[in-house]
Amino acid sequence: MSGQFSFSFSGDDIEDEQGGSTYAAPNVSAAVRPQPAASAFPVPGKPLLAASSHDLQHMLSRLPSKIAYSILDINIDGSGSIQLPRRELWDVRVQIMAEDDGGDTEPGLGNHDVKTGVYEGGFKSWESSVDLVKVLSLSKYFLADMDIAPKIIELGCGTGLPSLALFQWSFGLRARDKASVPVLSLVLADYNPTVLQLVTLPNFILCWALHQRADLPILKDALSSEGELDLTPEVLQAFQEFLSDRNISLSFFSGSWSKEFVDLIGHDETAETENRHRRQTVILGAETIYSPFALGAFTQTVFSLIEQERARGDVAEALVGAKKLYFGVGGSLDDFVTKARELGANVEELREETEGVRRGVVRCSLP
Repeated sequence: MSGQFSFSFSGDDIEDEQGGSTYAAPNVSAAVRPQPAASAFPVPGKPLLAASSHDLQHMLSRLPSKIAYSILDINIDGSGSIQLPRRELWDVRVQIMAEDDGGDTEPGLGNHDVKTGVYEGGFKSWESSVDLVKVLSLSKYFLADMDIAPKIIELGCGTGLPSLALFQWSFGLRARDKASVPVLSLVLADYNPTVLQLVTLPNFILCWALHQRADLPILKDALSSEGELDLTPEVLQAFQEFLSDRNISLSFFSGSWSKEFVDLIGHDETAETENRHRRQTVILGAETIYSPFALGAFTQTVFSLIEQERARGDVAEALVGAKKLYFGVGGSLDDFVTKARELGANVEELREETEGVRRGVVRCSLP
């Protein structure tokens, strides 16, 4: 049994309507729908990755000297747009080939979209992550509330588009005085640690660099080549200083969804905040319920995290974006809503996409 399957994306990332990088929904052909047995469950005999945390300093030390990027231009339903940078997938391949030690090819860089228990699709950006960005644009102003310490947990983050959007919006919405501004905690979690290292962290650095280059001469030099950013020691130091000055915390976690995973995030000291600020936690997930196995593990993890935050006296909710049906593999947004309500959750549909592949975004909270 192969343990891999495709959502009929033909291995392509979402792309720009203008030829560079804006979102365009793919066509789904009934002729290439996957068979369920080969994809919806972990690979027999292969243990799932254990939950792990990753030190930002160590991750920065492992970055290449230069990364290539493109811009994803997302139209916010006629109310403006947001441009989010993403590291080019071909550049990831180049780095992996340069560091090749003769072992197996990095999972996720072939023609399959997901290989359950091995690679969970994080190198590519998925449509529902764009849907989440659009939903978050309507409530982004909570970032400006000086009485709230926002905590964002993105499960199955991959390229991190929803968290990247919040990170970028925070530049203009939050005060620059570290002494008065509450901490903004961004918790990025993906099954594969290589996804966090090769695309998630680089995308955050790119987002910062492109929006701060007018203020920092070193960034003008580092971005002198079209579509490339030089990751000099000075640039990486400036990135860390920016996070510190703006009171922004970046935390990275990998591994399978489990009690150990929930406990690890719960003990993340970098996400702690001062008592004078209320914490508001938003858990994000896009395209994370593609099979019955994934649906069950994800649902349990989401509500365990909500209960964990509520036990601390904090406000917590989840925003989940997914397809109405994952053809051939059994997962669906409706199944998630049913499971959430069985757990006593309040569920509200925030968005529905009816063109192309039907998708939706729901908000979940506990009474």
